[in-house]
Amino acid sequence: MFWPDTISKKLGIKYPVIQAPMFGVSTVQMAVAAAQAGCLGSLALADLSADQSVELIRETKKLTDKPFAANIFVHYIPAVTDALKEKYSKTRQFIEQLARENSIQVQLPDLDAIGINSYHEQVDAIIQEGCKILSFTFGNLDDQSIQKLKENGVTLIGTCTSVNEALMLEKSGIDIICVQGIEAGGHRGSFEAEDIPQIGGLSLLSQIYDQVNVPLIYAGGIYGSRTLQAVKDLGAQGFQVGNLLLASQESALLPFEKERLKKVREEEIVLTKSFSGRYARGVKNKFIETVENSEYILPYPYQNKLTNALRKAAKSLQNPEFVGIWVGQSIHQYSERSTEEILKHLISQCEKDKC
Repeated sequence: MFWPDTISKKLGIKYPVIQAPMFGVSTVQMAVAAAQAGCLGSLALADLSADQSVELIRETKKLTDKPFAANIFVHYIPAVTDALKEKYSKTRQFIEQLARENSIQVQLPDLDAIGINSYHEQVDAIIQEGCKILSFTFGNLDDQSIQKLKENGVTLIGTCTSVNEALMLEKSGIDIICVQGIEAGGHRGSFEAEDIPQIGGLSLLSQIYDQVNVPLIYAGGIYGSRTLQAVKDLGAQGFQVGNLLLASQESALLPFEKERLKKVREEEIVLTKSFSGRYARGVKNKFIETVENSEYILPYPYQNKLTNALRKAAKSLQNPEFVGIWVGQSIHQYSERSTEEILKHLISQCEKDKC
């Protein structure tokens, strides 16, 4: 198979296949296994503190000398106002009561106890630790951070869900753009949390290809050689896969969550803000059905922080009705083999089919 080599050369990898970051699902071991397959592993740092980020970066470097991307959230953090405090209190009480009614005993944190981190400390940590690839989502880096990272030789990969977002990333000097189709699992990478673009991946990719001049990675629905071929034909030079790896050996999903994945039907896969305050695609359950159209959804990241303890408690009880199981629209067998094996199989399948 002829693999596009622009991104491979730029990132120092054999194949332009990227393991999706998937914070909460991916692990250090998953990133390392992807690197072992000749692909780009992604280390999901989300909105962790600088110290936590450094710890994970160093752990990854101990296990591989191959390139990997650090991935962070660059979201807007709403100010804490009296109105937010009041809504937080009401939402906390509602969710705790809902949990009790479903035999889940959990005490959710006070607003003052929630740790909200800006990405700027992470940027400094990533530079200090010598990471040379940084991907990000939920917006764009500020100009000062972009300049600082570029001065230190860091290749930047931004995420877009619309043509306008892609143009903004290109204008600010981002090296590679990841185009996320609406069919992708997990959180939308949209710059705005509320009015998100809902554009099909193939349509979005072809439009962005016509309007920007930087290399494009495509994310959303890739689970075999035919889907990869389709986006390659539309201009993708890199291919990000996440749904394919959800049940892998290195996935952080527990066995009961993997079993739920294998039984999922297409009509159960929905976009929801209920768990985090940002739209994410996942498996519909009782929590989503109860909260989604209610008044009890805080802006991101407050909803996400608030529900974290509930999700942990539900996991400990193996209760799939109160955890966020993120999944894309392309349903498949959800292999439990290693990430390295799954990616190598995708690559060999593509080469056999002469993608």
